[in-house]
Amino acid sequence: MQLLKVLARVLEYPNEELQQSRDALVAVVLEDDRLPVRNKERLLNCLDRLCDDDLLDLQETYVGLFDKGRAMSLLLFEHVHGESRDRGQAMVDLMEEYRRNGLEIDARELPDYLPLFLEYLSTRPWEDIRSWLEDIHHILGLLGERLYQRQSFYHVVMDALLVLSGRKTDRQELARLVASEERDDTPEALDKVWEEEMVKFVDDQGSSCNTGGVVGQRRRELEQTQTIHLSEQLMTDATPRPAGRA
Repeated sequence: MQLLKVLARVLEYPNEELQQSRDALVAVVLEDDRLPVRNKERLLNCLDRLCDDDLLDLQETYVGLFDKGRAMSLLLFEHVHGESRDRGQAMVDLMEEYRRNGLEIDARELPDYLPLFLEYLSTRPWEDIRSWLEDIHHILGLLGERLYQRQSFYHVVMDALLVLSGRKTDRQELARLVASEERDDTPEALDKVWEEEMVKFVDDQGSSCNTGGVVGQRRRELEQTQTIHLSEQLMTDATPRPAGRA
């Protein structure tokens, strides 16, 4: 399902490759036959923003959204298991799922990274896609509402995934829940995380506090080569973008 490749790409760190891929990305959205028209229009507007706005501003916004605090983490198991040991086993199980179906990933990418997960789902039959998205619909709903309340256009990606999952959420209840949450991306909250990481560093006797936890995740990822890319088929065979859209 090529649409999932587009959604994965939108959720990755913005770069020049994304902006240069505009026509191919738009063509996939227009050709999709599962997403309702209203969701398509919102996704196309999101792509317009990502391709037209200043790249440095987009990158700064991305880091501010997804790399400060756990609430907006794109690591799925962060929202289910936190730092518990269960997260490790869940990672192992998901890696085995990937391998069993022919996907080998770069060791530097965590298997529960949402763009990578969507890249994997894009290779699966529709029944599997629907089932997996249904399993994580509660995470998608929370992320979408948090993005919406932070006035981020990225919320349209979560909305699209929820539609594809076939599960409806109680938007009013989600809105109340998110509004009552204490933000974990404030300077005070981030300072507290650093203090906790330092304590962990001391307790672990030699483990590096500079590479642990959610804070610093983007620092590590920016030092690594992006390993998720649109397939050559998507880039070369996509139809030209129809005239009439800005």
